[in-house]
Amino acid sequence: MKLHSSRDFIAAERHTRLTTGEALRMLRELKGWTQKELSKRSGIQVSNISLLENNKIEIGKKRVLGLAKALGVHPAIIMFPEYEEEDIRIAS
Repeated sequence: MKLHSSRDFIAAERHTRLTTGEALRMLRELKGWTQKELSKRSGIQVSNISLLENNKIEIGKKRVLGLAKALGVHPAIIMFPEYEEEDIRIAS
């Protein structure tokens, strides 16, 4: 069996860019939560969760902090889903 070194591989290019709403929906669904459950845990109205997930309203600092806490992630994961994980780690 041949062992490969890191220089044998080329980093994959991103195929899609997530919006803040898509990232929020993905995080919620990964938890197996409904919008109602996320609403209870974050203190944000269900109607606003829906609007956020569909990119109909801006998320704002207060909302992103509540959502990040409820979901157990750094706020940058929600606010800046287009950045690579390493970039987020460096910025935080």
